[in-house]
Amino acid sequence: MPSQSLTSVLHSQNFIAGKWTAQGTGSLVVLHKYSGKTLAELPLATGAQVERALQAAHEMRLPFSKWSAGKRQDHLQRLHDLLQQSRKEFADLIVAEAGKPLDYAQTEIDRCLATLSTAATECVRFAGEVVPVDYGAGEGKSAFTKRIPVGPVACITPFNFPLNLVLHKLAPALAVGCPVLLKPAPQAPLVALAFSELVKQAGYPKGVLSTFVCDNQVAEKIVRDERVAMLSFTGSDKVGWFLKSICGKKKVALELGGNAAVLVDESADLAQAAQQIAVGAFLYAGQICISTQRIVVVKAVFEDFKRLMLKEIKTVKVGDPSKKGIQVGPIIDSGHLQRIAEWVGEAKASGATVLAGGRIQDAKHNLYAPTLLADVPAAQKVCCAEVFGPVAVLEQVADFGAAIECTNDSAFGLQAGVFTNNLAHMRQAHEDLEVGGVIINSIPGFRLDSMPYGGIKDSGLGREGVRYAMEEMTEPRLLVY
Repeated sequence: MPSQSLTSVLHSQNFIAGKWTAQGTGSLVVLHKYSGKTLAELPLATGAQVERALQAAHEMRLPFSKWSAGKRQDHLQRLHDLLQQSRKEFADLIVAEAGKPLDYAQTEIDRCLATLSTAATECVRFAGEVVPVDYGAGEGKSAFTKRIPVGPVACITPFNFPLNLVLHKLAPALAVGCPVLLKPAPQAPLVALAFSELVKQAGYPKGVLSTFVCDNQVAEKIVRDERVAMLSFTGSDKVGWFLKSICGKKKVALELGGNAAVLVDESADLAQAAQQIAVGAFLYAGQICISTQRIVVVKAVFEDFKRLMLKEIKTVKVGDPSKKGIQVGPIIDSGHLQRIAEWVGEAKASGATVLAGGRIQDAKHNLYAPTLLADVPAAQKVCCAEVFGPVAVLEQVADFGAAIECTNDSAFGLQAGVFTNNLAHMRQAHEDLEVGGVIINSIPGFRLDSMPYGGIKDSGLGREGVRYAMEEMTEPRLLVY
């Protein structure tokens, strides 16, 4: 049985057009990711229920778009305050259903509060622009734009940040006046459903939010439906690009992850770099789309860095995510655990050297040992695909230019970290790295919830970060007079 703190926020129903419903077709069992025990059993939403959610969102699109900025701000602040009051219960639920280490789950709640606070602030300063037209054929005229919400947004989110990645879609939508249809990850939907109750308590009318789990066929109906004005998806590149191909004329924002690289040059503080990279590669068992996967080090400092990195790996704590100080908890399910083991096995068979880990540490609890590989052929999945596990690949290159070329030799381009104290290398990285963000003297996993975030190539399109998502969810309407 779930603990009392979890019971207070657990919902075993879908939230359809502002109402909880226990009816559905089939069921989804959500497991505690460390113990393997059942947390909840949810009904899968039917096509008819999703139709009610779609129609309610469609009917609410105009009334919600007319809310004043002040009213939208007040409601977001209520949401912030309600979450603050239940922060312990929400953090515990994230630990249970997502297997996230407790310290990191508490940090996620802090970030959720910051996301809501930022959205509330942006409500009253988000605006269009004055357009200069007073010349030529426009002489004597004035022009400006107003940002208009696009309408209902279909949001599909992953398991690894089961609340904050929901809020990176929901908070901007609420800030501009777009209704939301939310499909959280089936591995970890409970915290999104728990937050839906806060939305109800905050006084939002029915139709502003529907949150539900459903099968893929029903989910595709939402993506294809013409009443949905925008699709916002975070997940795998394969699924994301497929959904884009079937969504029709609607706007699309895709955040699709990658195989993030960090570059280390001869001017870097190697001890600092090794300490941060060990965290960046293995925290939350590497189940972060900007987890450090490729470590590209110039030859002049390669051996020194490797020695320091191996020393740091020995300090990484693996185990029960509910315990303080644990950094590596369970892989989300046994299927992904076996996939990671297979990818590492394939790399070893191709000649890779295992410097650390390289094995399942505890199959019962889905724990994989923090792993560092070297001498890995570039075509191996642990290099060119997204591992989404506690596995990093150490690569030696001749110089910083070669490090950039190595990093760019990827189908992905989300974020990269660069450890350097060379100003010319910082400028070169910003100019030449084919990624959405370059983080200096830190890991690629650095993210503030207000900054623009997104990638290029197979890593997606569009940008999140509260204000930038608000821009994605609105269109400029021009007035000339």
